Amino acid sequence: MADLWEAAKGTRHLLMGNEAIARGALEAGVSVAAGYPGTPSSEIIENLARASGERKIYVEWSVNEKVALEVAAAASYSGLRSLAVMKQVGMNVASDFLLHLSQYGTRGGMVLVSCEDPGALSSTNEGESRPYAKMMEFPLIEPGDFQEAKDMTAWAFSLSEEIRNVVMLRSVTRLSHASGNVILGELPEIRAKADFKHHGSMVDPMEGPIVNLPATLQVLHNRQQERLRAASAVFEKSPFNVYEGPERPELLVITSSACTLYCREAVRLLGAQERAGILKLGTTWPLPPGLMEKHLSRTDRILIVEEVLPFLEDNVLALAAVLSPKIGIKTFHGKLDRSIPMTNELNPDVVISALSRILDIQYQAVPDSYYRKAAEIGPPGAPPRALTFCPGCPHRASFWSIHNALQIDNRKGFVCGDIGCYSLAAGASGFDTLKTLHSMGSGTGLASGFGKLASFGMDRPVLAVCGDSTFFHAVVPALVNAIHNRSDIILIVLDNSGTAMTGFQAHPGLKVNAMNEAVPAVNIPEVCRAMGVAVEVRDPFDLEETERTLLKMMQRRNGVNVLVLRQICALSPEKKGRKRFEVKVNERMCLGETCGCNRLCTRIFKCPGLIWNKRENTARIDEVICAGCGVCASICPAHAIEKQEAAS
Repeated sequence: MADLWEAAKGTRHLLMGNEAIARGALEAGVSVAAGYPGTPSSEIIENLARASGERKIYVEWSVNEKVALEVAAAASYSGLRSLAVMKQVGMNVASDFLLHLSQYGTRGGMVLVSCEDPGALSSTNEGESRPYAKMMEFPLIEPGDFQEAKDMTAWAFSLSEEIRNVVMLRSVTRLSHASGNVILGELPEIRAKADFKHHGSMVDPMEGPIVNLPATLQVLHNRQQERLRAASAVFEKSPFNVYEGPERPELLVITSSACTLYCREAVRLLGAQERAGILKLGTTWPLPPGLMEKHLSRTDRILIVEEVLPFLEDNVLALAAVLSPKIGIKTFHGKLDRSIPMTNELNPDVVISALSRILDIQYQAVPDSYYRKAAEIGPPGAPPRALTFCPGCPHRASFWSIHNALQIDNRKGFVCGDIGCYSLAAGASGFDTLKTLHSMGSGTGLASGFGKLASFGMDRPVLAVCGDSTFFHAVVPALVNAIHNRSDIILIVLDNSGTAMTGFQAHPGLKVNAMNEAVPAVNIPEVCRAMGVAVEVRDPFDLEETERTLLKMMQRRNGVNVLVLRQICALSPEKKGRKRFEVKVNERMCLGETCGCNRLCTRIFKCPGLIWNKRENTARIDEVICAGCGVCASICPAHAIEKQEAAS
């Protein structure tokens, strides 16, 4: 939706879940929003950034999630409504400050949005962030559809101001990235004025200094728990907790978030509307005890449906134990008895499987004739397609040079990886170059440790790679550590001029911010040189010079060396569709499988723009998807791939 900030109250629009969350924040009168890009959360900040001029709000892509939370908190402490946005792994980065924030509390309404990825559709894990709410004692709410995504976001700001603490709103990929009809509310006209008050008593939550000290710990912690009890009281009457089904169901299904949609569909497909009731909880921590007692008393059997870990299930079981004198002993089904799987995202079929078994309902999604016909036709689904770098991706060229340099050096050197597009280098598309892959910045941190192990007999080149956005996010502290401790490592910064993996969002190395304003760029090579290390800058498309530079660095034993491989992403808005070279295969020179290279270009290099023509026994260029980088011409030993400057 292009004009999220202009559509009128009462109009109905098809919105992505993230757009609905952004609209809800606008309807609540948000003044400041900050986040770090990451699927599936990025569109929230992107939509608010587009609305920033019209709605007079401040929006930023922060250097990391901890800083984003701190920026939003500063606005809240100044009486403004603020929003912090991140994906589930970002909660781990923000958790240090979050612990302090939730203990002291907030002033202006502050909402923390965590968008999670059950099934790891775009992540390296399907980690949970919901336990943070329980561990750090602040409320958690979960919209169950697109209308609620908007409405609950707006309500969360009011709830935050009522209890004076941060409120966490959790979304998942199937809600954030799917779309549904949403009826819009009114956008406020009044712009708030910031005023940070700090001259009151040390324990005055609205006018005192914002400090957490041992002397005030008990006062702050008691106040924090009172706020949590206040939230529980509000949750008892929340309109976002909805029951549908018979008065006394044979089975009560307790669910939340996108699983609500799966449960409704499953009950309908099984024709079990008169046997199963669904309690959709929008307020999942703390659980409202009165509401839970009312519904748990209605039946003896309960199924809890959620993604991913049994967070809701554990809390319901604990509350049911406390309520057992009033509600009696119940039989619970869910993840703990394996009715619902412990991993991966759910879907209606998974819920149907659990319901049909518990209610003893025979159900077959499709007739046997379907499976027989499918077997006759052949293997179902699309042909397998390996993960690979895009055509013209500078990372393919970078890892080609890194891999070859390590082979030439021949001392069993290795590369510590990081999170980004270049994570693919752990597989065939990056020539199996990465040997470790964990969280953002961990490649450099691990390399810092490996680089100190020479005295224990591990005398090998140790390399680490990171992206330009990741450099600012989490690599700088690890780099400082390596420099200070004289660790012998080579840090390779794969600078493709943007947060490419999540949509080219701005970062501190660029000259524009989230609101497309001109800002000073922080120069990565200059930052590294200021720390006292040797830095080289190369174009990864120049394979020969890149390889020579790496080999030279590997011979040094002088601590940290940094190589910045700078080449803009082929899919960036500035470069997309613009070819530097026109590339073609001279079929008379290409010997294909009879060449000593044995199809090096299509078998090993594997750029999608290169195709093996079995009939003609030659390689060819797919002119539709070739990005015109010309790197393949440099790797062909027969010089059969030719390039010439493209017409401007």
